[in-house]
Amino acid sequence: MGANDSTEHVYRSKAEQVRLPNLKPSSTSISLRLPNALLERIKIAANKRDAPYQSLIKTWLSGKIDASRN
Repeated sequence: MGANDSTEHVYRSKAEQVRLPNLKPSSTSISLRLPNALLERIKIAANKRDAPYQSLIKTWLSGKIDASRN
C-alpha cells in the first residue's frame, strides 16, 4: 500500500450517511438580453405556474438541451 493509502483506516461498516440540506449547487450569474415582448410572455407563463420567471427559463433551457441530445 502507498504512503497515502487510507484503506486500513476507513471502515465502511461504521460509516454514517450525512445530509447537507443547505448545500447548493454552484452556479454562475449571466446577463441575457431578450426582446421585451418575449420577456413579458415568459413572465406571464411563469405567473400561471406560480414560479419565478428565471426558474422557468432555466427549466425550459435544460429541457431543450436534454431533448437535443436524443
